[in-house]
Amino acid sequence: MLRCALCGHEVGGDALRCPKCGGPLQFDYFEGEIQQASRVWDKFADFFPFKLENKYSLGEGNTPLIYLRRLSHRLGVEIYAKYEAMNPTWSFKDRGTYLAIHYALLAGYRKVGTVSTGNMGASVAAYSSLAGTDAIILTSREVSQESLIGMEIHGANVIVVDGDYGMLYHRALEIGAEKGIYFINSDNPYRIEGYKSISFEIADERDADYIFVPTSSGGLYRGIFKGYVEMKRCGFVERVPQIVCVQASGCSPIYTAYISRAEHVEKYENPHTLAHAIENPYPPSGDAVLKILRENKFSCVAVDDQAILEAQRELASEGLFVQPASASAFAALKMKISRGKIERNSRVVLILTGAGFRNIGHLDMKRRICKLEELERCVK
Repeated sequence: MLRCALCGHEVGGDALRCPKCGGPLQFDYFEGEIQQASRVWDKFADFFPFKLENKYSLGEGNTPLIYLRRLSHRLGVEIYAKYEAMNPTWSFKDRGTYLAIHYALLAGYRKVGTVSTGNMGASVAAYSSLAGTDAIILTSREVSQESLIGMEIHGANVIVVDGDYGMLYHRALEIGAEKGIYFINSDNPYRIEGYKSISFEIADERDADYIFVPTSSGGLYRGIFKGYVEMKRCGFVERVPQIVCVQASGCSPIYTAYISRAEHVEKYENPHTLAHAIENPYPPSGDAVLKILRENKFSCVAVDDQAILEAQRELASEGLFVQPASASAFAALKMKISRGKIERNSRVVLILTGAGFRNIGHLDMKRRICKLEELERCVK
């Protein structure tokens, strides 16, 4: 049963927002037993709303949880990276797309769509191509050429929209309802179900004290929280870790509402950050994330672009090249440690949401050219 994440109203059918209050939807929390299997989709099969078919899978999930040895030693905490760049289209979005494409096919849709600045568009385009459906990707003018190619190569109809990106989400749902297109947007309830699998995998491997989640629309944050709540209800974990909401200070509508104790998340005016994957000025799940933060006494932080760039290079020193939005998680951890908000020897998991290759315009790398006859002198 679908239920509103804000007011709790029960909703049926193909609804994507609550007809009573306009809030985001999710499935009721699962309570049951956990199976023994290797793949997350099999081991936790009963946690998902329907039986999942391998024929619609590109091998998403089961991403590595990597111990960051040098950074852990330097900061005095145990740091693990949940490296979502190992998914088929290089980001965590594949987990949610896998489930949402399933539903679209079960419901008889032949066209799917999404609103995206990169990762989600590439994911929907790839999975739609595999499933044999048409894909419509609505994106903004600021999207990089690398991201556009990642969508277009799969045959998707990519439309660059000139206008308010924060309002594009809602306009897309209206057009989808008119034209019979199932929009798999950022906080689609089936996406939330797919993102739960991140929690399942972490808990299966490590007992975390803190989880840092880069947050844009709020769908990933809601999914990770929901996964832990369900595991706690089933007795698989004893507690839900502190789940930290991370935003870029150049576009931080949830953080702004959080620190000002506002009742609702308001649109963030004039957003600007190099962390484009979390640059959503009017997050559709903003109020739902705010509710989770307050009811569970979780924290929310915002980090600036300079701190994000520094964090990106530090993660690269551990062998992980991630997008700026991913690096915001490590920047936030360093900020909280510097303020004495993280206990020494705590076990921390960073959700590294996607690979760095789609966002390279901000990087200024210095190279040297050496003539072949001078190679011995150049090599030191």
